[in-house]
Amino acid sequence: MADLNVPNFNIKSDKYIFKKKLNLRRKSKRRLFTESFFLFIFSVSLVYINYLIPNKNLLIQNLPTTFNKSFLLLADLFSYIYEIFLVIFIFTSSFTALLLMIGSIYRLVRVSKRKTRQIIYK
Repeated sequence: MADLNVPNFNIKSDKYIFKKKLNLRRKSKRRLFTESFFLFIFSVSLVYINYLIPNKNLLIQNLPTTFNKSFLLLADLFSYIYEIFLVIFIFTSSFTALLLMIGSIYRLVRVSKRKTRQIIYK
């Protein structure tokens, strides 16, 4: 009977695990009023800034062509980057091949000039 597990009813369920950390107080009317006032001022300033932008209609009408031109420029950029990397690869591979050829010729010269010792077996 000592092995019997008795459930503990004092443990709160997991759905209330963060309940104490939440701020459950309501904001005062004064704070809500000031926040709404600042939001209104911010929105009015955004509308005023949009009003100051000249030729808005022309900008909006030219937006699809602008996107098209920018995508074409991006494609050109990637094609040029491909060419640049290809030229860099050509130079590095040529330099590496030159070093390998010089090393192999140097090794052949050293091997051919080596004095061979004759081992006498008795």
